[in-house]
Amino acid sequence: MKKKILFLGETYRADAQTWINGLQDFGDFNIITWELQTPSNSFVNKVLRIFEYLCCVSKIRKIVQIKKPNIVIAERATSYGFLAALSGCKTVVIAQQGISDLWPENSVLFPLKKIIQNYAFKKATLIHAWGEVMIPAMIAAKVPASKIMMLPKGIDLNKFFPANDFAIKQEKLFAIVTRSLETEYDHQTILKAFAILKSKNIDFQLTIIGDGSQKKFLQQLSKDLQIDKNVFFTGKINNNDLPKFLEQHQFYISMPTTEGVSASLFEAMACKCYPIVSDIPGNAVFIKNNKNGSLTLVGNAEKLAETLIVAYANEPQILSAVHLNYKFVHQNANYATNMKIISEKYHEIIENQ
Repeated sequence: MKKKILFLGETYRADAQTWINGLQDFGDFNIITWELQTPSNSFVNKVLRIFEYLCCVSKIRKIVQIKKPNIVIAERATSYGFLAALSGCKTVVIAQQGISDLWPENSVLFPLKKIIQNYAFKKATLIHAWGEVMIPAMIAAKVPASKIMMLPKGIDLNKFFPANDFAIKQEKLFAIVTRSLETEYDHQTILKAFAILKSKNIDFQLTIIGDGSQKKFLQQLSKDLQIDKNVFFTGKINNNDLPKFLEQHQFYISMPTTEGVSASLFEAMACKCYPIVSDIPGNAVFIKNNKNGSLTLVGNAEKLAETLIVAYANEPQILSAVHLNYKFVHQNANYATNMKIISEKYHEIIENQ
C-alpha cells in the first residue's frame, strides 16, 4: 500500500509542484494537499488570511484523523510548518525558506515568530536545508544535526537545457527576469539599470516573466523611464514554457534582497544564461564574482548597469561561466537524483517512527 503525505502549502508555486511531483514520481507516495484559501494581495485580505490561519488548526487535525497520512510536510516553520507541528501527525517534515524564516528582522512580530519557529523545529522529525546557507539559522535555533537534511530539490534537466549556445555575443543585449513581481525581488532597480543602458545607447530586450502585486507599478515605471518598447511583461506562463524563454536570452538577472536557494537560478544556469545577481549570501554560495557569473550590490541600479555593460563586453568570460554553471547544475541539482534521495529519506523516517 502506498504511503500517504499531507502537504501543507500553496500548491500553485513552482517549488511546491517540484516537491510534490518528485515525491510522487520517485517515492511512490499518494499526496493530499491543503492550503489557505484567502489570497494575500491586499491589506484587508492579509488580515482575513491571518484570521483563517488562526482558525484552521482543527481542520488540519481532522484531515489527519480521517486521511491518516504517514507524514505531513510543509514549507516555512513560521507558517505552514507551524501548522504541521500542530497537526497531530507524529512524522513531520518542514522546509526552511530563505536564510531564515525569521524575516523581516525588523518586524514587530519577530519575537513571536522566533517562538513559533522554535516550536515547529522541536516537533519536526526532519528539517530541510535546500542549501548550506540555511544551516547557520538552524544551528542558532539549536536544531540537532541529526534532524537536518541539506539537499536542494533540483530541477528537471529533461526540461531545462539549451537548444543552442546563446551565450555568444549578440548585436542586442537580451536579458530575462523570472522572479515573482513582488517587492522583495526589486524589479524596479532592474528597470532603472536598463534605463541607464538606454541613455548609453545600448540596445536591449528585457523580458520579465511572471505576475505579482507590483506588476502595474512596474509597467508604469517602464513607461516613465521611457524603456517600455524594450521591456516585455509576459504575465504568468506555464512552467513548461519557461525553458524556451530562458534559452532565448543571454543574461539572467535576479536582485532579491534576501534568498536561500533559488531554483530559478539553477534553471537559468541549466539553460546557459549568464547570471547577474544581487550580492547576498544565498546567491554568493553559487555565484563566484566574475568566474561563473556576476554579483552586484543590492538595490543599486548604477552598479547593476555597470555590471551588465562589463559582462556584455566580455564574451570569453560569458562562455566560460555558462559552461561551468551547466556542469555544476548537472552534478548537483539534478531533480531525478535529488528527489530520489529525499523520497528514500522520507520512507526511512516513516519506518523509524
